[in-house]
Amino acid sequence: MISLPKRTVVERFHIKEIVYFLLIIFLLMISSLTTGTVLSEFFNHDSLGQFAVLWQKMFHPAWSYWSYVVSPLLDTIRMALVGTLLGTIIAIPFALLSASNIVTVAWIRGVVRIICNLVRTLPDLLLAAVFTAILGFGPLAGVVTLLIFTFGQMAKLMFEAIETIDKGPLEALEAVGANKLQIIVFAVVPQIMNTFLSNFLYTFEVNVRASTVIGYVGAGGIGQLLQVTINQFRYDETAVIIFVILIVVVGIEFMNNYLREKLA
Repeated sequence: MISLPKRTVVERFHIKEIVYFLLIIFLLMISSLTTGTVLSEFFNHDSLGQFAVLWQKMFHPAWSYWSYVVSPLLDTIRMALVGTLLGTIIAIPFALLSASNIVTVAWIRGVVRIICNLVRTLPDLLLAAVFTAILGFGPLAGVVTLLIFTFGQMAKLMFEAIETIDKGPLEALEAVGANKLQIIVFAVVPQIMNTFLSNFLYTFEVNVRASTVIGYVGAGGIGQLLQVTINQFRYDETAVIIFVILIVVVGIEFMNNYLREKLA
């Protein structure tokens, strides 16, 4: 006769799960006390009333506002595309210099990686605020912000992809006397091309979303229009902008998924 294994007391009474749940509650309480957050304020009469008014207006979108949204929307897509392209181009040599199977000098790799890491730690909103102050309000500040953001992200993704390629073709080309440029062109590029294109499409998708956010601080595009409608309490117009952003982001995501499947 086969007998089932006996469960321990901890397993029978789900003590581990209960401890985790109580720990989460405890951490929430500590966080609330530390930050001075009063959770009851989220559920008082005034907050719920404001929330109801906001949603009532947003559920009656001003569809006539659509004509004002098209031009900033195109600016947002152009910002994301140009920023992604330029940032990726600049990131390529840095990714190659960061890869241990391409550059054997450790200190060169270390310096390049430190530069990439420093760039990647800068928040996109901070970059947008800085370049808006330098270059003024408009898409140019947004393009430069997305360029730097793309550079940090693509440099990391590409150098990690380069370091995982098969070393056989590299060693074969080295054995016949090929130089570094020939090794990169004929051994590295063919192996990482699909990964590179997939990462590029993903970064472009992220940048379309990011361009909406950075536009809110004055970097141009539809985000700037979103800020204007919210500041004027025109939530019916805000609803139109949010709906358009949702459609564009979903469309780009479907397009990227389709292209990634074709590249696989």
